[in-house]
Amino acid sequence: MTESPTSTSEKTPKPARRRASRAAGPASPDSAPAVVTARVDSAQSSPAQASSWTRAAAPPPRRQPNRRTTTLIAAVAALVLLAAFGGVAAVLFHQKQGADALAERDQRYVDTASQTVVNMFTYTPDTIEQSVNRFVDGTSGPLRDMISQNNNVENLKALFRDTNATSEAVVNGAALEDIDEDRNNASVMVAVRVTVTDIDGVNKPSQAYRLRVIVHEDDNGRMTGYDLKYPDGGN
Repeated sequence: MTESPTSTSEKTPKPARRRASRAAGPASPDSAPAVVTARVDSAQSSPAQASSWTRAAAPPPRRQPNRRTTTLIAAVAALVLLAAFGGVAAVLFHQKQGADALAERDQRYVDTASQTVVNMFTYTPDTIEQSVNRFVDGTSGPLRDMISQNNNVENLKALFRDTNATSEAVVNGAALEDIDEDRNNASVMVAVRVTVTDIDGVNKPSQAYRLRVIVHEDDNGRMTGYDLKYPDGGN
C-alpha cells in the first residue's frame, strides 16, 4: 500500500515578520527625542509639594501705595474744600452785612419821622425858640418851603408864646410804608398823642393824630422831614 505525501496544510506556519514603522518623512539625526509628560496625581504628592503649589497659585502681593503722593493729594483736597467753605462763608457774611445795612436804614427812616413829629408838637414857654428852630432845621423840600414862606417861623413862635402853654408829644407807633429808591424818600406812618398844659397847669384832653411823614435821605446820608400829610383829617 502506497503512503500518501504529507499535505502542505498540515505544516507548521511560519511566524510573520514584524516590520518596523516610522513617521513619514526623512529621518533627521538631529531631531530631539519626544518628551513624555507624566501626570502626577495631586492626591499622591507630598504635603510639602502641595503647599509649594498652593503658594505659587496665590495672587502676587499688592503694591503698597506711595504714601507721599497720597498725603499730598489729601492735603490738596483739604485746601480745595477749605477754599470752597471759605467762599460760601464770605458770601453769607456779605449778604448778612447787606441785610443789616438795609434794616438799619429802614429804622433810621422811622426814627427820623418820629423825631420830626415830636419836634413839631413839643415845646415849653422857656424853650419855644429852641424847639421851633430844631423843628425847622430837621426839615427839607416842600415842608421846609412851607415853613419858610410868609414869615411862618416867627409867627409860630409868637403863637406859642401867646398861649404860654406846654405841649408834649408821645409817639404811640411808627411804621415804614414804602421807599422810593429813585428819590431816596420813604413814607412813614406815625401815630402820636399830644397833651397841652395851660398856664394854670391844667391838662387839656390829649389829642391823637396820625401823620404820614415823607423822609428824605441826601447824598451825605442825612435824613430830614421832607413832607407832611394828615391822612383822614389827622384823626
